[in-house]
Amino acid sequence: MKQRFSAEDKRLINCETVDVNQLMPLKYQWAWEHYKNGCANHWMPSEVPMQKDVETWRSSKLNDAEKKLIKRNLGFFATAESLVANNLVLAIFKHITNAECRQYLLRQAFEEAIHTHTFMHIVESLGLDEKEIFNMYREIPAIHAKDAFEIELTALLATQSVDTTTTKGKQDFLSNLIGYYIIMEGIFFYSGFAMVLSFQRRNLLPGIAEQFQYILRDETVHLNFGIDLINGIKAENPDVWTLEFKNKIALLIQEGVKLEIAYAHDCLPNGIIGLNASLFTDYVQYIADRRAERIGLPKFYNSINPFPWMSETVDLTKEKNFFETRVTEYQSAAFLTWE
Repeated sequence: MKQRFSAEDKRLINCETVDVNQLMPLKYQWAWEHYKNGCANHWMPSEVPMQKDVETWRSSKLNDAEKKLIKRNLGFFATAESLVANNLVLAIFKHITNAECRQYLLRQAFEEAIHTHTFMHIVESLGLDEKEIFNMYREIPAIHAKDAFEIELTALLATQSVDTTTTKGKQDFLSNLIGYYIIMEGIFFYSGFAMVLSFQRRNLLPGIAEQFQYILRDETVHLNFGIDLINGIKAENPDVWTLEFKNKIALLIQEGVKLEIAYAHDCLPNGIIGLNASLFTDYVQYIADRRAERIGLPKFYNSINPFPWMSETVDLTKEKNFFETRVTEYQSAAFLTWE
């Protein structure tokens, strides 16, 4: 009979001594906590009423620039969530050799499916042209550029032979994790959240805003898991975090920032009430600095947050929705505590 393994035998990648199918005993408690937080945050887009949004969309309350901003965001997110899910399944999962992290990745993949379902629900509710929205990643250059940037990182791991026992292979894997968790979910997505949630501050589009709040809560957990995973791999593999590699990652993040600023200019060529491309330049740079610091890189921009209300939205743990009585913490009944 083989000797039972200890939790200390586990590793995030390249673990040859532990069966990846054996969850217990846990080593990475943070991964299990993220999994439980994800389960507590379960929701479905079909639960969110869209009647007020439909009435607003068909009225004269929104001008053409505002409708363009909403449609651009739906067009980006509709495909981006699928890209994240594909990357999880095709590129990340197979290289992770830890059961509790794999457990979280399965939960995250399900949430990405829910998010894609959300954009379908919004498009159908508003009666938008589904071909227009779901083809934007091919037809709108600013969206295509962001998606192509991420697809290249997936292709590196999914279509090529990457050996994560080598320093280069581990660095390629980290590049993918940083490209998706830090840049896609941590920068691209947060910029889009700010654009859409600004309408909530004007008491417009409550159904869309509620769904974006729910997605924001999910993505906050995704981001925190990704940062813990990245830092954990760095700690277990100190050979990867060289000065040359750090410079490469810094350039990768800065390229992502440039793409997001270009997208902001496309979405807001002349600005709308409370938003313009200049403000988003500052915001994207501000959040990029925060993400960089959390993985051990210096700030690049030192920009000031022009949307302090976004920090309040992210940090909020419980809030009664302005338009209805449901709790935007959206936890299942087993986890809810009513005050």
